[in-house]
Amino acid sequence: MQLKGCSEAKNKHSQVETSCLFHFLILDLSKFNFSLSKYMKVSASKENHLKAIFHLQQEQGIVTTNALAAALSTRPASVTDMLKKLKDQKLLIYERYKGFKLNNEGKKAAIQIIRKHRLWEFFLVKKLQFGWDEVHEIAEELEHISSRKLIDRLDAFLGHPDTDPHGDPIPDQQGRFHTRRQVSLSELPLNKIAQVSGIASQTSEMLELLQYNHIRLGTRLEIRKKFPFDNSLEVKVRNRPPVTLSAQVAKNVLVKDDESPAEKR
Repeated sequence: MQLKGCSEAKNKHSQVETSCLFHFLILDLSKFNFSLSKYMKVSASKENHLKAIFHLQQEQGIVTTNALAAALSTRPASVTDMLKKLKDQKLLIYERYKGFKLNNEGKKAAIQIIRKHRLWEFFLVKKLQFGWDEVHEIAEELEHISSRKLIDRLDAFLGHPDTDPHGDPIPDQQGRFHTRRQVSLSELPLNKIAQVSGIASQTSEMLELLQYNHIRLGTRLEIRKKFPFDNSLEVKVRNRPPVTLSAQVAKNVLVKDDESPAEKR
């Protein structure tokens, strides 16, 4: 993607390139009389519910009110009110005495929210130099901007990345995810070199700990020793002294073979 008036700067300095992006966005959005209140046609609360249901549905199939309330840290009564609205808008299916799940339209809406969130995270890390443990809360706000044109242009500007800074797949324009075969670090055989491809638990505390131990996406590592007492691991990161990781940390670090191919689903 070429930004008008930025072709020379783009080839010289990435910081100037990023500045050009902001300039471009401001011009583009002002042309459409852009305002957050106008573009946020769907409430942030509704979008948060859709996204949470999608993730729970991937794990559980059928989602219960209590599970959704726990995921959103809210009261079941509040969740019930929103579920009625989503059902009225034909975005989910309710199964009596079982729970609910998103229908095809609900899934499409949720995937687009996830797409926006992960693209913004990628932008914040790669272009604005935020740490990977700093971007989630900011992206939580930016994901509610509903301009499809803005997100498609952001995607093109970033080079259509497949994954966000934590290794989670970024859906493409058609809502397809790139997937890789990966396992948790705790499942990796001894002395087998693998590459970090994702982080399951993305709390700031977990990401800070991994950063401290020089473990990030793309890091090549191997397990030197497993300790049966507490299932902790001695892990060797390339060009670094061995470190010991707890079982809890190890199960949240996802790894893959360097040659593992990406697929779309």
